[in-house]
Amino acid sequence: ATNSFLDDQIGRLLEGLEKSPRGGEMAVVLWSDHGWHLGEKEHWRKFSLWEEATRCVFSISLPGVTKAASSCRAPVDFMSVYPTVCEIAGIPIPEHVKGPSLMPLLKDPKTKWNRPALTTHGRGNHGVRSPRYRYIRYEDGSEELYFHEDDPLEATNRANSPDPEISEIKAKLGRVIPKKEVPSSPGSGKKKGKKKGQAKK
Repeated sequence: ATNSFLDDQIGRLLEGLEKSPRGGEMAVVLWSDHGWHLGEKEHWRKFSLWEEATRCVFSISLPGVTKAASSCRAPVDFMSVYPTVCEIAGIPIPEHVKGPSLMPLLKDPKTKWNRPALTTHGRGNHGVRSPRYRYIRYEDGSEELYFHEDDPLEATNRANSPDPEISEIKAKLGRVIPKKEVPSSPGSGKKKGKKKGQAKK
């Protein structure tokens, strides 16, 4: 019911936009809260670094650039929203902004994209998603690695395999994980992300 209501309101907004004097030149950027587990991997609610909880609605329509009904499968994260909007608006991207603009993907959804998406849940807990893999490293040092081409439900954790290829994949994706995190605010203490359990091997 919530999704249906929200879809209706977005439709009303877009209809109003189309009727406005500048409707044909207006960029629309729509993104949502992240996903929700309904029993997948024996998990309920959000708050994990797995696929189901880290996916979301993310859509950009840019007149003269994007094509109707087109879609892109490259993994991206919300750090790209700010620089993308800056480029769309034609204003400089501030130096402190870390994410890349998505303009290359807006122009060609199939263009090569080498930057994995990063998700963080609590200090020291990070997930990295590339087109083929999801790599998770927790604050306590434990890891998870999933091969999405043959394991889309993330049922088999391969992070502890002795295969040298696994070490190479983890090292490559691990470079995306921030080496420094924003310090905790005074008096807040160190916040620890709660680990949500390992997948079956």
